[in-house]
Amino acid sequence: MSPAASQCWPLRRVFVVGVGMTKFMKPGDENSRDYPDLAEEAGRKALADAQIPYSAVEQACVGYVFGDSTCGQRAIYHSLGLTGIPIVNVNNNCSTGSTALFLARQLIQGGMADCVLALGFEKMEKGSLGTKFADRTNPIDKHLEVLANKYGLSAQPVTPQMFGCAGKEHMEKYGTKVEHFAKIGWKNHKHSVNNPYSQFQEEYSLDDVMTSRKVFDFLTILQCCPSSNGAAAAVLASEAFVQKYGLQSKAVEILAQEMVTDLPSSFEEKSIIKTVGFDMSKEAARKCYEKSGLRPSDIDVIELHDCFSTNELITYEALGLCPEGQGGKLVDRGDNTYGGKWVINPSGGLISKGHPLGATGLAQCAELCWQLRGEAGKRQVPGAKVALQHNLGIGGAAVVTLYRMGFPEAASYFGTHQIEAAPTSSAVDGFKANLVFKEIEKKLEEIRRPTAQSQWPTRTYWL
Repeated sequence: MSPAASQCWPLRRVFVVGVGMTKFMKPGDENSRDYPDLAEEAGRKALADAQIPYSAVEQACVGYVFGDSTCGQRAIYHSLGLTGIPIVNVNNNCSTGSTALFLARQLIQGGMADCVLALGFEKMEKGSLGTKFADRTNPIDKHLEVLANKYGLSAQPVTPQMFGCAGKEHMEKYGTKVEHFAKIGWKNHKHSVNNPYSQFQEEYSLDDVMTSRKVFDFLTILQCCPSSNGAAAAVLASEAFVQKYGLQSKAVEILAQEMVTDLPSSFEEKSIIKTVGFDMSKEAARKCYEKSGLRPSDIDVIELHDCFSTNELITYEALGLCPEGQGGKLVDRGDNTYGGKWVINPSGGLISKGHPLGATGLAQCAELCWQLRGEAGKRQVPGAKVALQHNLGIGGAAVVTLYRMGFPEAASYFGTHQIEAAPTSSAVDGFKANLVFKEIEKKLEEIRRPTAQSQWPTRTYWL
């Protein structure tokens, strides 16, 4: 809706009332499933989380990158229902999941629907991404032209070259060290240890990260996201829908959301940092801050697009977490993990959680909703009240979203986040109030709805 139109027709509040996802897994794994099965699990979990039937959903926005037309319909028809609703298929490269979320939000915000399902999935091939169609123009040919003119092109996979060279440019311009990028890979793998949905849950030393197999230049395998199979979903609703179904205690409000596509600077400034999306991300974040009245210092937890460790560091600066050129200092201060200013990618991020392209943006949404509700278990960021999501696709689109509990009084009364974030060290023999606390927890367990848990197999290696 245009700014002029919004003056005549007020935009409605939009809430995420249910989320769900599958475990992300290595493509070709013996336990791998087809996309309808993945979509069914994520969709059913999201509906169960929202405690509504599929018949309450009025439209669906379904994202995937690798698949034939109308995979969205096939994924929904025989797993969730045949209700005749509009189903829109979405493909926006690695930002596909958040693009589906963006479209679903617009439908509710503009008054076109009261309940919309955003669903994303991917069944990928092993190894690095490649071009599928050799008989037509490559959509990122102009991006690659900038890369070729500045650093040249090799026979290695294109995406590591693009983001690796962006990191190289950052080092040349600002003095950033290889260790700064490696520390990000180390941090994200450490975070994913407590995430049962993560493709990898092994902890590594910094030396492990730096000495693992080279993918491109200084970028090692433990600093690169793997190809993954998986799905994630979110149920979005209007305020009237939330009131009707009594969902206030779990409703996470989307305070602001912006999508920005490539700007002239992506190509004209001959900067690989700009070519891989810095200015798109910066502008999307700026608009979100402006519309919400919030600043980076107001944010507690962040899920951002760490397809490579280099991009995570660059994105710190694009989101305004630190001045340009000082991402390495932010890393050295530990302001990207527990105990620092922000906890960034508590899920493990794309590097360790995995990156099924169509699902990633919605998996980020799910993680942040769990964090704000206090349902993230051992990953819980204490006292998390404001969350930021950043999802990037080369070609290009960047989507930035800000979240906060929509009805904090209802959430604190009915929700579980106060209990989940509490320390457990007081539960020892001889602590007289312990029995009272146990009874309170028992009663809370009776009234609260447990978060669905998935089982996970032994870790497998990627690529």
